[in-house]
Amino acid sequence: MIAKIHSMVPYGFDGKLVEVEGDMNRGLPAFNIVGMANKTVNEAKERVRSAIVNSEFSFPDKKVTINLAPAELQKDGTYLDLPIALSILVLSGQLIKSDVFKKAFVGELSLDGQIRPVKGIINIIEVAKQAGYREIYVPMKNLSQAALISDVTVYGVESLQSLYLALKDQLTLPQADSMRKQQNVNSPVLSGPILDHIRGQKLAKRALQIAVAGHHNILISGPPGAGKTLLAKASANLLPDLTSDEMVEITKIYSMAGLATDEVINSRPFRNPHHTASSTSIIGGGSGAGPGEISLADKGILFLDEIPEFSRTVLEALRQPLEDKTIAISRANRKSVYPADFMLVATMNPCPCGYLGDISHECKCTEQQIQNYQKKLSGPLFDRIDMMVMVEKVENQDLRRPLTNSDREHIVVKNNITDAIQRQKNRYHEDGVFNSSLSSFQVSQILKLEPDAEKLLAKASKSLNLSARAYFKTIKVAQTIADLDKSEIIKQIHLAEALTFRRR
Repeated sequence: MIAKIHSMVPYGFDGKLVEVEGDMNRGLPAFNIVGMANKTVNEAKERVRSAIVNSEFSFPDKKVTINLAPAELQKDGTYLDLPIALSILVLSGQLIKSDVFKKAFVGELSLDGQIRPVKGIINIIEVAKQAGYREIYVPMKNLSQAALISDVTVYGVESLQSLYLALKDQLTLPQADSMRKQQNVNSPVLSGPILDHIRGQKLAKRALQIAVAGHHNILISGPPGAGKTLLAKASANLLPDLTSDEMVEITKIYSMAGLATDEVINSRPFRNPHHTASSTSIIGGGSGAGPGEISLADKGILFLDEIPEFSRTVLEALRQPLEDKTIAISRANRKSVYPADFMLVATMNPCPCGYLGDISHECKCTEQQIQNYQKKLSGPLFDRIDMMVMVEKVENQDLRRPLTNSDREHIVVKNNITDAIQRQKNRYHEDGVFNSSLSSFQVSQILKLEPDAEKLLAKASKSLNLSARAYFKTIKVAQTIADLDKSEIIKQIHLAEALTFRRR
């Protein structure tokens, strides 16, 4: 007799179907698992045996062989514990084949038969839905994330015993449908600094408004204590609300990374890795080809504080995802492609000591030290940064100045950004497409400049020696400024402001 239980495992940003085949023969008692199972999967033998016995079922006193098909697919993790246990219950006659027919199961078993949550549940539900399964059984703590996927029936299971009773129609399990109706998709409460908390820095605030409205990468430079980090963190509270599709994508990434298994991510991420972080932790990879910080920052902000302190390898590895908004990670046994549609916000000092150009402190760096410090950011990387702004220190006596009505600018700026994003959505007829997302061909075909703006751009292109990439980025920043100005065309004043944010 052969028992077949259908399951799924995450695989990169997608998932793979796995068929758990069970066979039982006479002979000395044994329990074997075959089919490219790694150590974690092989350890399922002890978990499954204990879970079955402690759930008051009987474990067969025969030779049991479990095959995980397809055999060429490397299986990792604890996803298949529950399907393996069900296969044994079918082999031993405690369940019948019709109980599990056209149903899919996934979950980790504890020794007492409880079902624990697993990573990557959205990948699992998506691949099962695509394969035509309409009844999927997942751990109870994964149910809130599973509810993000519609048009499929997902049940939450707490224990092997409760699943058995449900398959025998003796117990009703909670469904994701009911949780889907209750999910709160409202914007989260603001946390961290907002623009109203920052004194002065009018130019930097304006730059942040433009950067967030058009999803432009921005570099903030200035001396220590000027408020660079505070400005960068305030940008997180200017980001627009998540759409439903973006919420699914972000939650999916965080679930795969093991950072969220029982909650839905309803706010845009703000990732702030330390400058000692390795290339693998930033870009992604490792033995499982998992997502890195650039993917965890998808649809949000990747903040690199003191960017020259990051290793050259890390910084140069950012060039491709900054351009393509995805990252392909190849390993010997797999290739995974993850989204990396993040907005880069970076800060740096103007020199190693930080006081170059500061009228209140003398810079003690040599010309060679300054050049070496600034060369840590290569020309190609600079080219991928849309905007650069210098900030100066605010006088100490102004730091404790009480807020006035005119200082309450966060709501006004956030509304302006929302209006500008809506104009982009109307122009491009799609959510999540910003001015920064356009290709050079799209810039030429879609964006319109008035004649005076064309003349200014031609002149500035020569005087600033703009590369082709910088040329088009300037136009895209100018379009965002026009959107904030509610203008249908890029005017000379919009282009002039965009040029002020280019590297000299």
